[in-house]
Amino acid sequence: MRFDVIVVGAGLAGLVATAELADAGKKVLLLDQEPEASLGGQAWWSFGGLFLVDSPEQRRMGIKDSHELAWQDWLGSAAFDREEDEDYWGKKWAQAYVDFATGEKREWLYNMGVRFFPVVGWAERGGYLADGHGNSVPRFHIVWGTGPGLVRPFEERVRKAMENGLVDYRPRHRVNKLITENGAVLGVSGDILVPSSVARGEASSREKIGDFEFHSKAVMVTSGGIGGNHELIKKNWPERLGAAPKNMISGVPEHVDGRMLAISEQAGGRIVNRDRMWHYTEGIKNWGPVWPMHGIRILPGPSSIWLDAKGRRFPAPNFPGFDTLGTLDAIMKTGYDYSWFILTQKIIEKEFALSGSEQNPDLTGKSIKKVLARVLPGPTAPVKAFMDKGEDFVIANTLPELVAGMNKLTEENLLNLEEIERQILARDREIDNKFTKDLQITAMRGARNYLGDKLIRVASPHKILDPKMGPLIAVRLNIVSRKTLGGLQTDLSGRVLDSSGNPVPGLYAAGEVAGFGGGGIHGYRSLEGTFVGGCLFTGRQAGRALAKELE
Repeated sequence: MRFDVIVVGAGLAGLVATAELADAGKKVLLLDQEPEASLGGQAWWSFGGLFLVDSPEQRRMGIKDSHELAWQDWLGSAAFDREEDEDYWGKKWAQAYVDFATGEKREWLYNMGVRFFPVVGWAERGGYLADGHGNSVPRFHIVWGTGPGLVRPFEERVRKAMENGLVDYRPRHRVNKLITENGAVLGVSGDILVPSSVARGEASSREKIGDFEFHSKAVMVTSGGIGGNHELIKKNWPERLGAAPKNMISGVPEHVDGRMLAISEQAGGRIVNRDRMWHYTEGIKNWGPVWPMHGIRILPGPSSIWLDAKGRRFPAPNFPGFDTLGTLDAIMKTGYDYSWFILTQKIIEKEFALSGSEQNPDLTGKSIKKVLARVLPGPTAPVKAFMDKGEDFVIANTLPELVAGMNKLTEENLLNLEEIERQILARDREIDNKFTKDLQITAMRGARNYLGDKLIRVASPHKILDPKMGPLIAVRLNIVSRKTLGGLQTDLSGRVLDSSGNPVPGLYAAGEVAGFGGGGIHGYRSLEGTFVGGCLFTGRQAGRALAKELE
Protein backbone atom coordinates (compact mmCIF):
# COMPACT_ATOMS: atom_id res chain seq x y z
CA MET A 1 0.00 0.00 0.00
CA ARG A 2 1.25 3.49 -0.84
CA PHE A 3 0.36 5.78 2.05
CA ASP A 4 -0.97 9.28 1.72
CA VAL A 5 -0.55 9.96 5.44
CA ILE A 6 1.21 8.37 8.40
CA VAL A 7 -0.51 9.06 11.74
CA VAL A 8 1.72 8.54 14.78
CA GLY A 9 -0.36 7.73 17.86
CA ALA A 10 -3.61 5.77 18.11
CA GLY A 11 -5.26 7.80 20.87
CA LEU A 12 -8.49 9.73 20.35
CA ALA A 13 -6.95 12.52 18.24
CA GLY A 14 -5.24 9.92 16.05
CA LEU A 15 -8.44 7.93 15.61
CA VAL A 16 -10.47 11.03 14.72
CA ALA A 17 -7.88 12.25 12.21
CA THR A 18 -7.52 8.80 10.68
CA ALA A 19 -11.29 8.43 10.36
CA GLU A 20 -11.60 11.82 8.67
CA LEU A 21 -8.75 11.07 6.26
CA ALA A 22 -10.13 7.66 5.39
CA ASP A 23 -13.61 9.11 4.83
CA ALA A 24 -11.98 11.41 2.26
CA GLY A 25 -10.50 8.37 0.51
CA LYS A 26 -6.93 8.79 1.74
CA LYS A 27 -4.77 5.82 2.57
CA VAL A 28 -3.46 6.02 6.13
CA LEU A 29 -0.80 4.14 8.08
CA LEU A 30 -1.65 4.34 11.80
CA LEU A 31 1.30 3.57 14.09
CA ASP A 32 1.45 3.20 17.86
CA GLN A 33 4.12 1.89 20.23
CA GLU A 34 1.55 0.21 22.49
CA PRO A 35 -0.33 -3.05 21.85
CA GLU A 36 -3.79 -3.05 20.30
CA ALA A 37 -5.37 -3.34 23.77
CA SER A 38 -4.52 0.33 24.32
CA LEU A 39 -6.28 1.63 21.20
CA GLY A 40 -7.96 4.91 22.12
CA GLY A 41 -5.20 5.95 24.51
CA GLN A 42 -5.94 8.14 27.51
CA ALA A 43 -9.43 9.03 26.29
CA TRP A 44 -10.60 5.48 27.02
CA TRP A 45 -9.72 5.99 30.70
CA SER A 46 -11.43 9.37 30.92
CA PHE A 47 -14.68 10.32 32.60
CA GLY A 48 -15.81 11.43 29.16
CA GLY A 49 -16.71 14.99 30.12
CA LEU A 50 -17.20 17.44 27.25
CA PHE A 51 -17.45 21.23 27.23
CA LEU A 52 -20.64 22.25 25.42
CA VAL A 53 -22.27 25.66 25.28
CA ASP A 54 -26.04 26.35 25.28
CA SER A 55 -26.85 22.66 24.88
CA PRO A 56 -30.29 21.04 25.18
CA GLU A 57 -29.07 19.41 28.41
CA GLN A 58 -28.20 22.82 29.85
CA ARG A 59 -31.50 24.36 28.81
CA ARG A 60 -33.45 21.49 30.39
CA MET A 61 -31.61 22.15 33.67
CA GLY A 62 -32.50 25.84 33.54
CA ILE A 63 -28.95 26.94 32.66
CA LYS A 64 -28.66 30.09 30.57
CA ASP A 65 -25.42 29.84 28.62
CA SER A 66 -24.17 31.66 25.54
CA HIS A 67 -21.19 31.94 23.23
CA GLU A 68 -20.40 35.35 24.74
CA LEU A 69 -20.38 34.00 28.30
CA ALA A 70 -18.28 30.98 27.32
CA TRP A 71 -15.72 33.15 25.54
CA GLN A 72 -15.60 35.50 28.54
CA ASP A 73 -14.89 32.51 30.79
CA TRP A 74 -12.28 31.10 28.40
CA LEU A 75 -10.35 34.37 28.22
CA GLY A 76 -10.54 34.84 32.00
CA SER A 77 -9.14 31.35 32.53
CA ALA A 78 -6.56 31.26 29.75
CA ALA A 79 -5.08 34.67 30.62
CA PHE A 80 -3.19 34.70 27.32
CA ASP A 81 -0.14 36.93 27.78
CA ARG A 82 2.11 35.86 24.89
CA GLU A 83 -0.29 36.87 22.15
CA GLU A 84 2.28 38.06 19.63
CA ASP A 85 4.22 34.82 19.79
CA GLU A 86 3.56 31.61 21.72
CA ASP A 87 -0.15 32.33 22.31
CA TYR A 88 -0.92 33.64 18.83
CA TRP A 89 -2.25 30.38 17.38
CA GLY A 90 -3.48 29.00 20.69
CA LYS A 91 -5.91 31.91 21.03
CA LYS A 92 -7.14 31.43 17.46
CA TRP A 93 -7.74 27.74 18.19
CA ALA A 94 -9.60 28.75 21.37
CA GLN A 95 -11.92 31.03 19.41
CA ALA A 96 -12.57 28.25 16.90
CA TYR A 97 -13.17 25.72 19.68
CA VAL A 98 -15.73 27.85 21.52
CA ASP A 99 -17.50 28.32 18.16
CA PHE A 100 -17.44 24.53 17.70
CA ALA A 101 -18.69 23.84 21.25
CA THR A 102 -21.54 26.30 20.74
CA GLY A 103 -22.33 25.06 17.25
CA GLU A 104 -21.98 21.69 15.56
CA LYS A 105 -19.99 19.73 18.16
CA ARG A 106 -22.96 18.12 19.87
CA GLU A 107 -24.84 17.37 16.65
CA TRP A 108 -21.71 15.90 15.04
CA LEU A 109 -21.25 13.53 17.98
CA TYR A 110 -24.97 12.82 18.33
CA ASN A 111 -25.14 11.70 14.70
CA MET A 112 -22.44 9.12 15.51
CA GLY A 113 -24.52 7.75 18.38
CA VAL A 114 -22.95 9.65 21.30
CA ARG A 115 -25.44 10.46 24.05
CA PHE A 116 -25.11 12.50 27.24
CA PHE A 117 -26.06 12.08 30.89
CA PRO A 118 -28.92 14.52 31.50
CA VAL A 119 -27.40 16.30 34.53
CA VAL A 120 -24.68 18.76 33.50
CA GLY A 121 -21.71 18.97 35.85
CA TRP A 122 -20.13 22.16 37.15
CA ALA A 123 -16.35 21.90 37.00
CA GLU A 124 -13.74 24.61 37.73
CA ARG A 125 -16.13 27.02 39.42
CA GLY A 126 -13.54 29.77 39.72
CA GLY A 127 -14.31 31.85 42.78
CA TYR A 128 -12.96 35.17 41.51
CA LEU A 129 -14.66 38.03 39.65
CA ALA A 130 -16.98 37.55 36.69
CA ASP A 131 -14.22 37.99 34.13
CA GLY A 132 -11.73 35.78 36.01
CA HIS A 133 -11.05 32.06 35.95
CA GLY A 134 -13.76 29.45 35.94
CA ASN A 135 -17.05 28.36 34.44
CA SER A 136 -19.85 30.81 35.20
CA VAL A 137 -22.36 28.01 34.61
CA PRO A 138 -22.30 24.19 34.49
CA ARG A 139 -20.89 23.00 31.13
CA PHE A 140 -19.40 19.56 31.90
CA HIS A 141 -21.43 17.11 29.81
CA ILE A 142 -20.75 13.47 30.71
CA VAL A 143 -20.86 11.06 27.79
CA TRP A 144 -23.24 8.15 28.36
CA GLY A 145 -20.65 5.36 28.40
CA THR A 146 -17.85 7.72 29.60
CA GLY A 147 -14.49 7.51 27.80
CA PRO A 148 -15.11 4.17 26.08
CA GLY A 149 -18.43 5.48 24.80
CA LEU A 150 -16.66 8.44 23.22
CA VAL A 151 -13.84 6.38 21.70
CA ARG A 152 -16.13 3.70 20.27
CA PRO A 153 -17.62 5.51 17.23
CA PHE A 154 -14.20 6.61 16.02
CA GLU A 155 -12.70 3.16 16.55
CA GLU A 156 -15.59 1.73 14.55
CA ARG A 157 -14.98 4.19 11.73
CA VAL A 158 -11.28 3.31 11.65
CA ARG A 159 -11.92 -0.44 11.74
CA LYS A 160 -14.38 -0.11 8.88
CA ALA A 161 -11.71 1.78 6.92
CA MET A 162 -9.27 -1.04 7.73
CA GLU A 163 -11.71 -3.52 6.24
CA ASN A 164 -11.99 -1.34 3.14
CA GLY A 165 -8.23 -1.21 2.71
CA LEU A 166 -7.85 2.49 3.49
CA VAL A 167 -6.19 2.14 6.91
CA ASP A 168 -3.24 -0.02 7.91
CA TYR A 169 -3.02 -0.08 11.72
CA ARG A 170 0.25 -1.32 13.19
CA PRO A 171 0.66 -1.44 16.97
CA ARG A 172 4.07 -2.05 18.58
CA HIS A 173 5.72 0.33 16.10
CA ARG A 174 7.72 2.98 17.97
CA VAL A 175 8.74 5.97 15.88
CA ASN A 176 12.27 7.22 16.57
CA LYS A 177 12.70 9.68 13.72
CA LEU A 178 10.81 11.78 11.23
CA ILE A 179 12.47 11.40 7.83
CA THR A 180 13.15 14.77 6.22
CA GLU A 181 14.52 15.97 2.92
CA ASN A 182 15.19 19.63 2.18
CA GLY A 183 13.20 20.56 5.28
CA ALA A 184 10.12 18.54 4.32
CA VAL A 185 8.85 15.56 6.32
CA LEU A 186 8.53 12.52 4.05
CA GLY A 187 8.11 9.60 6.44
CA VAL A 188 9.09 7.89 9.67
CA SER A 189 11.50 5.26 10.91
CA GLY A 190 11.76 3.37 14.18
CA ASP A 191 11.64 0.10 16.09
CA ILE A 192 9.29 -2.83 15.89
CA LEU A 193 8.69 -3.94 19.47
CA VAL A 194 8.08 -7.47 20.65
CA PRO A 195 4.37 -8.43 20.59
CA SER A 196 2.68 -7.85 23.95
CA SER A 197 -0.48 -9.24 25.52
CA VAL A 198 -0.56 -6.85 28.50
CA ALA A 199 -3.90 -5.32 29.38
CA ARG A 200 -4.83 -1.74 28.54
CA GLY A 201 -2.67 0.74 30.42
CA GLU A 202 -0.19 -1.82 31.77
CA ALA A 203 3.51 -1.33 31.07
CA SER A 204 4.54 -3.10 27.86
CA SER A 205 7.97 -4.39 26.92
CA ARG A 206 10.41 -2.15 25.08
CA GLU A 207 12.31 -5.11 23.62
CA LYS A 208 13.12 -4.47 19.97
CA ILE A 209 12.71 -7.21 17.33
CA GLY A 210 13.11 -5.22 14.13
CA ASP A 211 13.25 -1.90 12.31
CA PHE A 212 10.86 -0.09 10.00
CA GLU A 213 10.86 2.81 7.59
CA PHE A 214 7.77 4.14 5.84
CA HIS A 215 7.26 7.04 3.44
CA SER A 216 4.19 9.14 2.77
CA LYS A 217 3.00 12.50 1.51
CA ALA A 218 2.52 13.78 5.06
CA VAL A 219 2.95 12.76 8.70
CA MET A 220 0.55 13.67 11.49
CA VAL A 221 1.75 13.40 15.09
CA THR A 222 -1.00 12.60 17.63
CA SER A 223 1.12 11.00 20.35
CA GLY A 224 -0.09 12.77 23.49
CA GLY A 225 1.75 14.74 26.16
CA ILE A 226 4.25 14.19 28.97
CA GLY A 227 1.96 13.25 31.88
CA GLY A 228 3.59 9.85 32.42
CA ASN A 229 7.14 11.22 32.29
CA HIS A 230 7.82 12.76 35.70
CA GLU A 231 11.38 13.62 34.79
CA LEU A 232 10.18 15.76 31.89
CA ILE A 233 7.42 17.29 34.01
CA LYS A 234 9.94 18.40 36.61
CA LYS A 235 12.31 19.71 33.93
CA ASN A 236 9.56 21.96 32.57
CA TRP A 237 7.93 22.76 35.92
CA PRO A 238 6.93 26.47 35.99
CA GLU A 239 8.76 28.71 38.45
CA ARG A 240 5.49 30.46 39.25
CA LEU A 241 4.33 27.29 41.04
CA GLY A 242 7.47 27.06 43.17
CA ALA A 243 9.59 23.92 43.36
CA ALA A 244 8.34 20.82 41.58
CA PRO A 245 6.78 18.22 43.89
CA LYS A 246 9.17 15.56 45.15
CA ASN A 247 6.36 13.02 45.29
CA MET A 248 3.74 12.83 42.60
CA ILE A 249 1.43 10.07 41.41
CA SER A 250 0.47 9.41 37.78
CA GLY A 251 -2.96 10.01 36.33
CA VAL A 252 -1.92 8.50 32.99
CA PRO A 253 -0.04 5.34 31.92
CA GLU A 254 3.74 5.57 31.70
CA HIS A 255 3.71 5.30 27.90
CA VAL A 256 2.48 8.92 27.87
CA ASP A 257 6.14 9.85 27.70
CA GLY A 258 6.38 12.87 25.39
CA ARG A 259 8.94 11.20 23.09
CA MET A 260 7.41 12.56 19.90
CA LEU A 261 7.71 16.17 21.06
CA ALA A 262 11.50 16.06 20.93
CA ILE A 263 11.44 13.98 17.73
CA SER A 264 9.16 16.52 16.05
CA GLU A 265 11.32 19.36 17.28
CA GLN A 266 14.37 17.72 15.69
CA ALA A 267 12.48 17.71 12.39
CA GLY A 268 11.96 21.47 12.60
CA GLY A 269 8.75 21.81 14.62
CA ARG A 270 8.50 24.48 17.28
CA ILE A 271 7.43 23.69 20.85
CA VAL A 272 5.81 26.56 22.75
CA ASN A 273 4.47 27.10 26.27
CA ARG A 274 6.59 24.31 27.76
CA ASP A 275 5.91 25.70 31.25
CA ARG A 276 2.15 25.28 31.06
CA MET A 277 0.72 22.08 32.46
CA TRP A 278 -2.32 20.77 34.30
CA HIS A 279 -1.94 18.57 37.36
CA TYR A 280 -4.65 17.80 39.89
CA THR A 281 -4.38 18.34 43.63
CA GLU A 282 -6.97 15.80 44.79
CA GLY A 283 -5.13 12.60 43.85
CA ILE A 284 -5.37 9.34 45.78
CA LYS A 285 -3.23 6.26 45.26
CA ASN A 286 -5.12 3.53 43.46
CA TRP A 287 -5.52 0.50 45.73
CA GLY A 288 -5.62 -1.67 42.57
CA PRO A 289 -3.05 0.03 40.30
CA VAL A 290 -2.90 -0.64 36.56
CA TRP A 291 0.28 1.34 35.87
CA PRO A 292 3.16 2.47 38.11
CA MET A 293 2.21 5.12 40.72
CA HIS A 294 -1.36 4.93 39.45
CA GLY A 295 -3.36 7.85 40.83
CA ILE A 296 -7.09 8.56 40.74
CA ARG A 297 -8.49 12.06 40.98
CA ILE A 298 -11.36 12.82 43.31
CA LEU A 299 -13.99 14.98 41.60
CA PRO A 300 -15.12 16.77 44.76
CA GLY A 301 -18.20 18.74 45.61
CA PRO A 302 -17.60 22.04 47.42
CA SER A 303 -18.16 21.09 51.08
CA SER A 304 -15.02 19.31 52.35
CA ILE A 305 -12.68 21.33 54.57
CA TRP A 306 -9.31 21.64 52.80
CA LEU A 307 -6.24 21.77 55.04
CA ASP A 308 -2.56 21.99 54.21
CA ALA A 309 -0.01 19.45 55.49
CA LYS A 310 0.19 21.32 58.81
CA GLY A 311 -3.56 21.45 59.28
CA ARG A 312 -4.17 25.06 58.24
CA ARG A 313 -7.31 25.75 56.26
CA PHE A 314 -6.65 27.14 52.78
CA PRO A 315 -8.06 30.63 52.20
CA ALA A 316 -10.71 31.54 49.61
CA PRO A 317 -11.11 30.65 46.81
CA ASN A 318 -9.13 27.44 47.35
CA PHE A 319 -12.21 25.31 47.82
CA PRO A 320 -12.76 21.83 46.34
CA GLY A 321 -13.53 22.03 42.63
CA PHE A 322 -12.95 25.76 42.17
CA ASP A 323 -9.45 26.45 40.85
CA THR A 324 -7.11 23.52 40.20
CA LEU A 325 -3.92 25.45 39.50
CA GLY A 326 -4.65 28.13 42.09
CA THR A 327 -4.83 25.44 44.75
CA LEU A 328 -1.74 23.71 43.33
CA ASP A 329 0.11 27.00 43.76
CA ALA A 330 -1.14 27.32 47.35
CA ILE A 331 -0.08 23.75 48.17
CA MET A 332 3.41 24.12 46.72
CA LYS A 333 3.94 27.33 48.71
CA THR A 334 3.48 25.35 51.94
CA GLY A 335 6.69 23.42 51.28
CA TYR A 336 4.82 20.11 51.18
CA ASP A 337 3.39 18.21 48.23
CA TYR A 338 0.23 16.88 49.86
CA SER A 339 -2.84 18.26 51.64
CA TRP A 340 -5.97 17.00 53.40
CA PHE A 341 -9.73 16.90 53.11
CA ILE A 342 -11.79 16.54 56.29
CA LEU A 343 -15.43 15.68 55.71
CA THR A 344 -18.35 13.63 56.94
CA GLN A 345 -20.11 10.49 55.79
CA LYS A 346 -22.97 12.69 54.53
CA ILE A 347 -20.56 14.68 52.38
CA ILE A 348 -18.70 11.73 50.90
CA GLU A 349 -21.83 9.87 49.88
CA LYS A 350 -23.12 12.80 47.85
CA GLU A 351 -20.05 14.77 46.81
CA PHE A 352 -17.29 12.28 46.01
CA ALA A 353 -16.99 11.06 42.46
CA LEU A 354 -13.85 9.50 41.01
CA SER A 355 -12.42 10.43 37.65
CA GLY A 356 -12.06 7.66 35.11
CA SER A 357 -14.19 5.26 33.14
CA GLU A 358 -13.25 2.28 35.31
CA GLN A 359 -14.27 4.15 38.48
CA ASN A 360 -17.79 4.78 37.17
CA PRO A 361 -19.10 1.37 36.09
CA ASP A 362 -22.71 2.57 36.12
CA LEU A 363 -22.12 5.37 33.61
CA THR A 364 -19.55 3.41 31.62
CA GLY A 365 -21.84 0.38 31.46
CA LYS A 366 -24.84 2.58 30.60
CA SER A 367 -26.87 1.13 33.49
CA ILE A 368 -29.79 3.40 34.35
CA LYS A 369 -30.61 1.22 37.37
CA LYS A 370 -27.09 1.57 38.80
CA VAL A 371 -27.00 5.31 38.10
CA LEU A 372 -30.27 5.78 39.99
CA ALA A 373 -28.70 3.94 42.94
CA ARG A 374 -26.40 6.96 43.42
CA VAL A 375 -29.23 8.77 45.20
CA LEU A 376 -29.47 6.04 47.82
CA PRO A 377 -27.70 6.46 51.18
CA GLY A 378 -24.01 5.59 51.24
CA PRO A 379 -21.10 6.24 48.87
CA THR A 380 -20.85 4.63 45.45
CA ALA A 381 -19.19 1.20 45.35
CA PRO A 382 -15.89 2.53 43.88
CA VAL A 383 -15.68 5.24 46.57
CA LYS A 384 -16.51 2.69 49.26
CA ALA A 385 -13.71 0.46 47.95
CA PHE A 386 -11.23 3.30 48.44
CA MET A 387 -12.58 3.96 51.92
CA ASP A 388 -12.00 0.29 52.78
CA LYS A 389 -8.75 -0.36 50.90
CA GLY A 390 -7.18 2.98 49.97
CA GLU A 391 -4.08 3.96 51.93
CA ASP A 392 -4.99 7.67 51.86
CA PHE A 393 -8.21 7.37 53.89
CA VAL A 394 -8.66 7.73 57.65
CA ILE A 395 -12.08 7.11 59.21
CA ALA A 396 -12.95 7.78 62.86
CA ASN A 397 -15.89 8.57 65.10
CA THR A 398 -14.22 11.47 66.92
CA LEU A 399 -11.91 14.28 65.88
CA PRO A 400 -9.09 13.24 68.28
CA GLU A 401 -9.13 9.75 66.75
CA LEU A 402 -9.18 11.22 63.25
CA VAL A 403 -6.22 13.57 63.78
CA ALA A 404 -4.24 10.80 65.46
CA GLY A 405 -4.87 8.60 62.43
CA MET A 406 -3.81 11.37 60.05
CA ASN A 407 -0.52 11.86 61.90
CA LYS A 408 0.05 8.11 61.92
CA LEU A 409 -0.52 7.91 58.18
CA THR A 410 2.18 10.47 57.31
CA GLU A 411 4.49 9.65 60.25
CA GLU A 412 5.33 13.38 60.38
CA ASN A 413 3.17 14.40 63.37
CA LEU A 414 2.51 17.81 61.80
CA LEU A 415 -1.13 18.10 62.81
CA ASN A 416 -2.27 19.76 66.02
CA LEU A 417 -5.65 18.62 67.32
CA GLU A 418 -6.49 21.87 69.11
CA GLU A 419 -5.77 24.01 66.04
CA ILE A 420 -7.79 21.80 63.70
CA GLU A 421 -10.65 21.67 66.18
CA ARG A 422 -10.61 25.47 66.53
CA GLN A 423 -10.93 25.94 62.75
CA ILE A 424 -13.71 23.39 62.35
CA LEU A 425 -15.69 24.81 65.28
CA ALA A 426 -15.34 28.30 63.81
CA ARG A 427 -16.65 27.01 60.52
CA ASP A 428 -19.48 25.06 62.17
CA ARG A 429 -20.74 28.14 64.05
CA GLU A 430 -21.36 29.79 60.67
CA ILE A 431 -23.92 27.10 59.80
CA ASP A 432 -26.39 28.39 62.41
CA ASN A 433 -27.57 31.24 60.14
CA LYS A 434 -28.60 31.32 56.49
CA PHE A 435 -26.09 34.13 56.04
CA THR A 436 -22.37 33.91 56.74
CA LYS A 437 -18.99 35.52 56.23
CA ASP A 438 -17.41 32.15 55.39
CA LEU A 439 -17.18 32.21 51.60
CA GLN A 440 -17.01 28.43 51.32
CA ILE A 441 -20.38 28.10 53.03
CA THR A 442 -21.74 30.83 50.76
CA ALA A 443 -20.44 28.84 47.78
CA MET A 444 -22.04 25.63 49.06
CA ARG A 445 -25.40 27.29 49.43
CA GLY A 446 -25.04 28.99 46.08
CA ALA A 447 -24.25 25.69 44.38
CA ARG A 448 -27.50 24.20 45.65
CA ASN A 449 -29.40 26.88 43.72
CA TYR A 450 -28.50 24.78 40.69
CA LEU A 451 -30.87 21.82 40.54
CA GLY A 452 -28.21 19.37 39.35
CA ASP A 453 -25.98 20.12 42.33
CA LYS A 454 -28.86 19.98 44.77
CA LEU A 455 -30.03 16.60 43.48
CA ILE A 456 -26.80 14.63 43.17
CA ARG A 457 -23.70 16.72 43.84
CA VAL A 458 -23.79 18.97 46.91
CA ALA A 459 -24.74 17.87 50.42
CA SER A 460 -27.03 19.96 52.58
CA PRO A 461 -24.81 22.30 54.62
CA HIS A 462 -24.25 20.86 58.08
CA LYS A 463 -21.79 20.96 60.94
CA ILE A 464 -18.74 18.79 60.40
CA LEU A 465 -18.66 17.83 64.08
CA ASP A 466 -22.34 16.86 64.25
CA PRO A 467 -22.20 13.19 65.36
CA LYS A 468 -25.35 12.42 63.35
CA MET A 469 -23.46 13.22 60.15
CA GLY A 470 -20.50 10.94 60.91
CA PRO A 471 -18.27 9.15 60.94
CA LEU A 472 -15.54 11.68 60.21
CA ILE A 473 -13.31 11.06 57.21
CA ALA A 474 -9.90 12.44 56.30
CA VAL A 475 -8.31 11.98 52.90
CA ARG A 476 -4.65 12.63 52.16
CA LEU A 477 -4.50 14.33 48.78
CA ASN A 478 -1.53 13.82 46.48
CA ILE A 479 -0.59 15.77 43.38
CA VAL A 480 -1.49 13.66 40.37
CA SER A 481 0.07 14.32 36.96
CA ARG A 482 -2.24 14.70 34.01
CA LYS A 483 -2.10 17.09 31.04
CA THR A 484 0.38 19.05 28.96
CA LEU A 485 -1.01 22.48 28.05
CA GLY A 486 1.85 23.49 25.74
CA GLY A 487 3.21 21.65 22.72
CA LEU A 488 3.84 21.84 19.00
CA GLN A 489 2.65 25.13 17.57
CA THR A 490 0.12 24.57 14.80
CA ASP A 491 -2.02 26.75 12.57
CA LEU A 492 -5.75 26.21 12.20
CA SER A 493 -5.11 23.45 9.63
CA GLY A 494 -2.97 21.52 12.10
CA ARG A 495 0.24 22.27 10.20
CA VAL A 496 3.23 22.28 12.54
CA LEU A 497 5.10 25.59 12.43
CA ASP A 498 8.84 26.19 12.66
CA SER A 499 10.69 28.81 14.71
CA SER A 500 10.02 31.41 12.01
CA GLY A 501 6.29 30.75 12.06
CA ASN A 502 6.24 28.94 8.72
CA PRO A 503 4.70 25.48 8.22
CA VAL A 504 7.09 22.55 8.23
CA PRO A 505 6.21 20.92 4.88
CA GLY A 506 4.49 17.58 5.37
CA LEU A 507 4.20 17.77 9.20
CA TYR A 508 0.89 18.03 11.04
CA ALA A 509 -0.11 17.53 14.69
CA ALA A 510 -3.30 17.15 16.71
CA GLY A 511 -4.34 16.50 20.29
CA GLU A 512 -2.29 16.96 23.42
CA VAL A 513 1.05 16.92 21.59
CA ALA A 514 -0.11 20.21 20.02
CA GLY A 515 -1.33 21.68 23.31
CA PHE A 516 -4.85 20.68 22.18
CA GLY A 517 -4.47 23.22 19.39
CA GLY A 518 -1.91 25.84 18.40
CA GLY A 519 0.55 24.80 21.08
CA GLY A 520 -1.71 25.97 23.90
CA ILE A 521 -5.46 26.39 23.38
CA HIS A 522 -6.01 26.66 27.15
CA GLY A 523 -3.44 29.30 27.98
CA TYR A 524 -2.68 28.87 31.68
CA ARG A 525 -5.89 27.15 32.84
CA SER A 526 -8.52 24.77 31.57
CA LEU A 527 -12.28 25.03 31.96
CA GLU A 528 -12.47 21.20 31.95
CA GLY A 529 -14.24 19.04 29.39
CA THR A 530 -11.77 20.52 26.93
CA PHE A 531 -9.08 17.82 26.90
CA VAL A 532 -10.88 14.97 25.15
CA GLY A 533 -12.87 17.71 23.42
CA GLY A 534 -9.63 19.26 22.21
CA CYS A 535 -8.54 15.89 20.82
CA LEU A 536 -11.83 15.59 18.96
CA PHE A 537 -11.63 19.09 17.53
CA THR A 538 -7.98 19.14 16.51
CA GLY A 539 -8.14 15.62 15.08
CA ARG A 540 -11.15 16.60 13.00
CA GLN A 541 -9.72 19.93 11.89
CA ALA A 542 -6.29 18.58 10.99
CA GLY A 543 -7.69 15.46 9.31
CA ARG A 544 -10.08 17.42 7.13
CA ALA A 545 -7.54 20.13 6.29
CA LEU A 546 -4.88 17.59 5.33
CA ALA A 547 -7.33 15.62 3.20
CA LYS A 548 -8.22 18.81 1.36
CA GLU A 549 -4.55 19.72 0.95
CA LEU A 550 -3.80 16.32 -0.56
CA GLU A 551 -6.50 16.89 -3.18
